Amino acid sequence: MHNSHDPQVLPMRDGINPSCVVLPSTGAGTVLDFLCERLPAVRREDWLRRMALGEVVDEFGVPATAQRAFAPGLRFYYYRELEHEDVIPFAEQVLYQDAHLLVADKPHFLPVVPTGKFLQQTLLVRLKRQLGLRELSPVHRIDRDTAGLVLFSVQRATRGRYQALFRERTVHKEYEAIAPRNADLVFPRTHESRMEEDPDNFFRMYETPAGAPNSLTHMDLVQAQGAVARYRLSPVSGKRHQLRVHMASLGLPLFGDAFYPVVNDPPEGDYSNPLQLLARAIEFVDPVSGAPRRFESQRQLRALADFA
Repeated sequence: MHNSHDPQVLPMRDGINPSCVVLPSTGAGTVLDFLCERLPAVRREDWLRRMALGEVVDEFGVPATAQRAFAPGLRFYYYRELEHEDVIPFAEQVLYQDAHLLVADKPHFLPVVPTGKFLQQTLLVRLKRQLGLRELSPVHRIDRDTAGLVLFSVQRATRGRYQALFRERTVHKEYEAIAPRNADLVFPRTHESRMEEDPDNFFRMYETPAGAPNSLTHMDLVQAQGAVARYRLSPVSGKRHQLRVHMASLGLPLFGDAFYPVVNDPPEGDYSNPLQLLARAIEFVDPVSGAPRRFESQRQLRALADFA
């Protein structure tokens, strides 16, 4: 039966499922004109090349041509491409896989999903290419700069049940971090605050006293050496950059953090100072099998002596 939302009119290619664009309810001209206006990052000659190769098709599998007229509401599918993409020289590891769930151990610097200048060099596309799993999808995400555990749904039929674990906060997550030590701060402690997107820097978050708290992290100090310490961080909520913001607000910015307390991006391709944050463990009751699950990362942060 035809499914306009997922017709699978193009196969997965090199780990990449086709992207979809929907023609609006009003318009004129050709499909080619619309694509050039809607997606200006792709040159007109590139759209013509893709059409000639049969790589732009509608939801019924009919290839688009340069002369095809605009058709309101019709979906078209195509493959996203990048002219150039640097290889990220660190490998992921699959720790667990069954018919419904996959657990990967991500290295620093590797994004979870395609975005901006990252496509093939993302955890999702690497895994789909290696394993041939078209429906593979992350049920949560961690930052590109963070290493450690990421859970994936293997099939769409049970994906919602794993997503509900995070939505309902029935997953216990443990992170490890290395940051300065302040002997005046007492641990264990709980940090609660309201976090909002920074209006001046969309990629950063900040704490504000206005409004009810929307982020909560349990913190503990597990090892200290001079002015440096290793911390266990357990987020209850899942705000973007939550652990980084909470630690920086205490005057304990994570080593290797290029965003907090100030933006200090390293040059492109500089992998010498990874963020000292690791998604160390995750624990939950599997919503499909009912079995208790606990997974632990095999990766290690740097030794405290490196920062002493």
